[in-house]
Amino acid sequence: FYPIQVAEKLQCQMRLTIRGAAGHAGFRGAEKGAMARLGQVLRDLDNERPPLHITPVTSMMISSMAEATNGSTSLILGQLRRRRAAEALFSSTGDRLKMLEPLFRNTATPTIVRGGEKINVIHGEIALFLEGRILPGFSPQMMVKVVQDIVGPGIEIEVLAHDPPAAAELDMSQFGLLAGILRELDPEGVPIPYMNPAVTDARHFARLCIQNYGFMPMNLPPDFDFLSTFHAADERIPVEAVAFGTEAIFMALQRYGRN
Repeated sequence: FYPIQVAEKLQCQMRLTIRGAAGHAGFRGAEKGAMARLGQVLRDLDNERPPLHITPVTSMMISSMAEATNGSTSLILGQLRRRRAAEALFSSTGDRLKMLEPLFRNTATPTIVRGGEKINVIHGEIALFLEGRILPGFSPQMMVKVVQDIVGPGIEIEVLAHDPPAAAELDMSQFGLLAGILRELDPEGVPIPYMNPAVTDARHFARLCIQNYGFMPMNLPPDFDFLSTFHAADERIPVEAVAFGTEAIFMALQRYGRN
């Protein structure tokens, strides 16, 4: 599969303020403090899955993948277009579908914890920062509700920064051009529309109703674990993939606007 990005999530950064009883660390009471509550919040964020949503672009992607496969793989992919079936599959297949699941949910990931300066004090307030990623069509207020439902009452949630909503309609007019180039360079390849679970600078142009295409063609070998190297210390791709992608992008530049 060759993903062609036609949409992406939006960024929503949040700060959770967790409060509890303060006191001296030499006495009992820590179990009622903010630190204990933080532990529960982190467990809840790790264990609870936000509601599942099937957006138009993800539905198109899953349909393309199901049509290009066969047997049990095609059947499983086809079931991902049904909300209840998708929930069951994501819960039962472990890490096998981990690359797809963020495309179905608004997500909130803890990244920073701040609280206290003295080691002998049970501090009464802790700040937990979350990096939220919102599906197209959803708002920061909806993201806050998702987090509040997970962490429960008594936790203050503040939105620090967020991306404004992008245009709702997709313009797929250039998808055929890019897909055709990939099929020409790799007749066995299957181009698919894709929503990026992260964010790129494309979201700023989307505010001007400019359709963006994330075109990063790489013919990676089947045994290359791209996700394990992504943003890692040894982030890399094979030299052959660089050459393939360069040729594909050059062809796109040559052909764009000729139709």
